[in-house]
Amino acid sequence: MHPMDRGYGESSTADNSTNDVGIGAKDIGFSVPFGIAAANVPGVASKIRTGTSVIELQFPGAGKAQRGAQTPGIYGKLQRQALEEMSRSTGVDFTTHASFSVMGLAGMDQQGNFSKASKQMGVDEIKRAINFAADVARGGNVTVHTGEFQRPLKTAMWNTEGKWAGKFERFAEEEEQATVQVIDDRTGRGMQQIQRNRKVPRPVWNTAEAGEEYTGLQGNKKTAGKGDRVYLDYLGNEIKPSERAPKFNKKTGEFEIKMYTWEDFEDEAKEMTERARKFWEEKKDSKEWKDSPWLRFKDVKSAKEINIRPEEAYAIATLETNAAQARGWAYYHQEGFEDSVDQMQKLKKARELYVKIEEAADEEEKFRLRMQVPNPLKGIVPDETKMPVEFIDEQIKRTDRLMKQRQEGASGQWSQAKDNEEMMRHVQSAETYALTESYDAYAQAGVSAMEESNRIEKKGELKRPIFVAMEHIFPESYGGHPDELIDLVEGGRARMVEMLKKRGYDEAQAKKEATEHINGHLDTGHINIWRKYWKGTEGNSPEQNDAEFDTWMLEKVGEMAKKKMIGSVHLDDNWGYNDDHLSPGEGNTPIKEMVYILKENGFKGPLVVEPGADASTDLSDFHGLMKTWRMFGSSIYGVGLSGRPSGRSRKWGDVQYGYFGQMHSPYFVFGGYAPSEDFSLWSGVQME
Repeated sequence: MHPMDRGYGESSTADNSTNDVGIGAKDIGFSVPFGIAAANVPGVASKIRTGTSVIELQFPGAGKAQRGAQTPGIYGKLQRQALEEMSRSTGVDFTTHASFSVMGLAGMDQQGNFSKASKQMGVDEIKRAINFAADVARGGNVTVHTGEFQRPLKTAMWNTEGKWAGKFERFAEEEEQATVQVIDDRTGRGMQQIQRNRKVPRPVWNTAEAGEEYTGLQGNKKTAGKGDRVYLDYLGNEIKPSERAPKFNKKTGEFEIKMYTWEDFEDEAKEMTERARKFWEEKKDSKEWKDSPWLRFKDVKSAKEINIRPEEAYAIATLETNAAQARGWAYYHQEGFEDSVDQMQKLKKARELYVKIEEAADEEEKFRLRMQVPNPLKGIVPDETKMPVEFIDEQIKRTDRLMKQRQEGASGQWSQAKDNEEMMRHVQSAETYALTESYDAYAQAGVSAMEESNRIEKKGELKRPIFVAMEHIFPESYGGHPDELIDLVEGGRARMVEMLKKRGYDEAQAKKEATEHINGHLDTGHINIWRKYWKGTEGNSPEQNDAEFDTWMLEKVGEMAKKKMIGSVHLDDNWGYNDDHLSPGEGNTPIKEMVYILKENGFKGPLVVEPGADASTDLSDFHGLMKTWRMFGSSIYGVGLSGRPSGRSRKWGDVQYGYFGQMHSPYFVFGGYAPSEDFSLWSGVQME
């Protein structure tokens, strides 16, 4: 029925068209963010009356709830019971969206540091959304935003290899200006920000030339082969890479320096990877691991898992240089310290001798004993004489101060060298660290979804398993690209399998549970935002490049659908610039084509419209849902023209905004004329 219709008409199913996609109004729901679209339980009830079959209950807030940013925590037992009964009595399914504030679970803060506490806060937000989904929705998806860390587009793996390599770029010269980070894996704090276009002065290391004979580490004679990198000291002896020496140029009398580029560090990373793999293979059970720079790889299952990234090579090489410099100063101070100790011993012996001499001497002899003190300002300041003991005491004080200075200098430099060596063992790329943390966090959430599903299944109340649905958000963060979303899903599942096996699950059962409780979530608007970074093909027209982008987008949706990596979907649109939440069909996203691909691959999850713009630019958020129904060609049954049977089934386009030209008032009030629901019961009955 339409609010302005007076007659009821007759039901007709003559036109059952769904625009060849295979879905109708019954298949499409819409989202209701608490505190924005619905203030409370009666607000949700009013949304049910729109005729939708699915409602996604969303929580904008995190931590302690606010009026406009509600959280699952402010809905108690009675309210949850009311929502669940409402769903059961109306046949409307609820799904759940965890806090909008959760943007990835790696625990990254605004300064680029990673915090275990921040990670756990994100996991806890998802867990309480899962608990709400169990009580209210009796299962289904719990959608959570990804966005683990910031990364450049130009240098991402999916943009450097494969069919679509080089198709995305945030801005000109992005590759040169890209910044990568390394962190301390003990604390998660940033260690260094590294710019790819920055050249770094580094020593040219003294290495053996091809065919050059040298003495190996074991004292045996060897000959360097072509491509071998053998570090030598200045006597032709092989030394460890950590002790490598800079090359000395005899012609200039200087040590050689080279400006290293990013490409040089890529080569260095390959060399370090080979060294680390070799160490792992030879020293698996050795106690040498604790002093090795490859400590973090000790527990890997195979050498192939060991991979040093260029940014890690940069940081390790820098720390090696710092450690070498500290050791050099330590040796310098240490040698001076030994000289000072020797001098102090001689001074004390001399003092013992001169004390005896001075005690036995008379005044005349004491006068002869007086010695002239060295005068650096001779000719300007008068010379001075002192007794030997007095002079020796001054020298002892001076030597003692020098000893302390050299002692502190040497010990401080040794400490600094050891600190740099220890830091080398904990250098890790921010990306690899973040992904390890993310996999673990999503796995924790997946286990929670499994446990809550088991809890309500025992009561016989489970509609469908609860699963964590990872939603790709923005292109600028990891997880925004479809390939990254697949990686997060697979990584989370693999980690969950490890957790369950420790609980006694066998491999097959653990994999089944992980697949069931961790999945991906497609947002049609978010994937369309990649359009603004699409470089396209040079020489093509804008229309051709747009079509090419659509091909990429649909291909990626197809890849995820074939891998069963999509458990739920948001339907929204935009113009490819920002997440404007236009109604489907109002922008340039090929939504119908995406849905067709999903259905073709057996997708049976919820399709939820996320109204946004319509709440401001149209009459209500519900109009966004009606526009979606219209786009998919859904029919309306039982609406006649002026009370007479219709010759055909009417479309949403026939009745939407169709009150214009109506001659009679409706039988009921609606919109601004309807009584306020602020003081009504959950049933909708007014209190008066």
